Amino acid sequence: MATITGNNIQDMVSHWLKTPVNGYLGSDYGQDIKSLLQNPLSSGEPEAVLQKLRVDVPVLQSIPDGSVNLYSVQTPPDRLDLVIEVAGQGIQVPNL
Repeated sequence: MATITGNNIQDMVSHWLKTPVNGYLGSDYGQDIKSLLQNPLSSGEPEAVLQKLRVDVPVLQSIPDGSVNLYSVQTPPDRLDLVIEVAGQGIQVPNL
């Protein structure tokens, strides 16, 4: 039996981040990170994105709650980068 490693999970999340919603015919697999634009992080949208990630990538359901997080990092002069952290490993969200 093959073991799923942390690198495999990072690859799965990276693939999910690069796939738009409905990117596969007949499936709502994928992300809509642009829905976070112009919304405060306290709006609940980030949590909805993480919930969709857990549904689309089922292996994430086996790790404890709180192990998948979304962070924003300010980059000068006026940029805000997003990072999804899975079990302590940061995965950069591609530029929008």
